[in-house]
Amino acid sequence: MSSFIYSASPARILFGCGSRTKLADEISRLGRRRALVLATPFQKADAEKLASSLGDLSAGVFAKAVMHTPVDVTAQALLAYETSGADCVVSLGGGSTIGLGKAIARRNGSDQIVIATTYAGSEVTNIVGETENGLKTTVRGPEILPETVIYDPELTCGLPVAMSVTSGLNAMAHAVEALYAPDRNPVTSMMAMEGIRALNSALPDIVKTPDNLDARSKALYGSWLCGSVLGMVSMALHHKLCHTIGGSFDMPHAETHSVLLPHTTAYTEQAAPELLKPVADLFGKPSAGVGLYDFAASLGAPLSLSSLGFSEANIEKAAELALVNTYYNPRPIELNGIKTLIRTAWEGTRPL
Repeated sequence: MSSFIYSASPARILFGCGSRTKLADEISRLGRRRALVLATPFQKADAEKLASSLGDLSAGVFAKAVMHTPVDVTAQALLAYETSGADCVVSLGGGSTIGLGKAIARRNGSDQIVIATTYAGSEVTNIVGETENGLKTTVRGPEILPETVIYDPELTCGLPVAMSVTSGLNAMAHAVEALYAPDRNPVTSMMAMEGIRALNSALPDIVKTPDNLDARSKALYGSWLCGSVLGMVSMALHHKLCHTIGGSFDMPHAETHSVLLPHTTAYTEQAAPELLKPVADLFGKPSAGVGLYDFAASLGAPLSLSSLGFSEANIEKAAELALVNTYYNPRPIELNGIKTLIRTAWEGTRPL
């Protein structure tokens, strides 16, 4: 076995049905007195209900979180934080809300408690991607990692099937890329495959029976593992390309991940087939890229960037933006290869 360095991100996890009722205890445990509850406009009513349940521990609600964490929204949230007298944030929701909480913490050091209602996985990473002037920039830092994450499967039973599928595939993407990260190690690879297996088992059951609590629990467990792994290793082609296309062209986050995953995997797999063989074997396919594509298709997930509204005219620009900053990938990042990858994803063609 090769030598390696393993550095885990410290996180307190409360997992299980009904765990949301422990929120007030967690705020007090952190020594905080006033929590600003964050949410998207879609989840505003849920956030207000949660804030009401906190009584004097609530500093109110800010329900303007949106995809890709634009800095102007963060500025509004910081103002709300200051004027409300808050001393911590509670992020109720998925990646958009979690990203806003992280952006706030990055600027003022606020403690964060996340109540995850999707399978984003970002709640256990020290990473945030922020968008300004059409460009999405990813940063890491210890202050970005939430202090406590609450996983209550009951809160995910109402997540629509389509969102459950793309959110789950987004989580899978974290683990797939971790398998070929330059700083991977036996522990992260083990966690990555366990997360992929859990989601591979759970997502078909959720499609068949959306209120299947066992499947919902398994999916949350899988997303936790996948997100945890992402926080321990470096990102490569898949996440860089998703952030480029998502942030610069305002594409939906989870859906973009789910469409691109088979194609970024197939691209990289040509240079590192042995690292991705466990994924191919899990799906019973000749390659990991094909296995992920067929799995997504079986779940009814979107398969093409064109179906998400991405214009064919933007393919070349997206490829050029993806090459602006050099970064590691087992297969070198080359303009023609990336253009072909994006075009194949735009068409929704099954990877070869």
